Amino acid sequence: MSTIYSKALLLQPTQQFFSQKSAFTLESGKKLSEISLAYQTWGKLNEDQSNVVWVCHALTGNHLVQEWWDGLFGTGKCFDPENYFIVAVNVPGSAYGSTGPLSEELPENERFDQFPVLTIRDMVKGLELVRKELKIEKIHALIGASLGGQQVLEWALLIPDKIEHIIPIATNLKHSPFGIAFNEAQRMAIESDPTFFSKTEHGGRNGLKAARAIGMLSYRTYDGYKITQSEENDAKFDDFRANSYQRYQGEKLAGRFNAFSYWYLSKAMDSHNVFRDRDEKVFERCLMPALVIGIDSDLLFPITEQEEISKILPNAALISLQSDFGHDGFLVETETLANHIKQFLKNN
Repeated sequence: MSTIYSKALLLQPTQQFFSQKSAFTLESGKKLSEISLAYQTWGKLNEDQSNVVWVCHALTGNHLVQEWWDGLFGTGKCFDPENYFIVAVNVPGSAYGSTGPLSEELPENERFDQFPVLTIRDMVKGLELVRKELKIEKIHALIGASLGGQQVLEWALLIPDKIEHIIPIATNLKHSPFGIAFNEAQRMAIESDPTFFSKTEHGGRNGLKAARAIGMLSYRTYDGYKITQSEENDAKFDDFRANSYQRYQGEKLAGRFNAFSYWYLSKAMDSHNVFRDRDEKVFERCLMPALVIGIDSDLLFPITEQEEISKILPNAALISLQSDFGHDGFLVETETLANHIKQFLKNN
């Protein structure tokens, strides 16, 4: 095999699966009879493991980071697979290959609306299984936004000596009553669809569409909608761009996700609380440099929550990212985001 050809193969993401046929015990004490985790590696691992970048995905994201965060990951980008060994795991409960409510290998009493409620700590326990499977003892940079950022903080608390840098973005120490209320409104929309309780693969599909439309209001801003959905025709009195945009977003998610995963993952986000059953000084061991990034227009995870994170981490810097697009700014403002991350890693 030529050097050029073998190098090209290394620059292609590799899809893999971790499987554990024994019980997976959850924070609640309940158990999944078995667990599988879909994950991706991308690039080549250095001998001294100095180039591992681990990505934690958000609510409806997945392990295919090149598809949803291509502004940061890829050839010539901030995290180039030619230089880094990039790892991402699809969390349990999700809809992209990991064990979730629709997994056929689970017994009937663990599927659909009888799937056990997960927490962020359960997700991190899954990340640990894959880390040990890959025999990775050192993570150069651990990065994630939103629910992914919640995982970053929980994992940093679990294995602080194995993580060299953390980059939590648009996230929090504890999910807020406002965030929980938004998630509950979305779950109510799903539950109002009678097919959600039918125990079928497409159960709750219309409810999921409505839930996504509700969610979009928390991910974006007044100015963001004004920029993208304003009307050129002032004579209109119906069928506005904003109408079709909300419906499009609902259809788009329903085409790639399922109502059960959405319901359970939103519950996991609600459960996030780094102080649950822990001492207030829990972060004293997290001495790794941290770049905490917030978005100035974020309605769902306001910048005050990132300020709290930066104050409690011993070695943290805080960046406030300017964006008209609210919480989704971490997916939109990737050029600015990349510049901050490159400088942070260079300085540390």
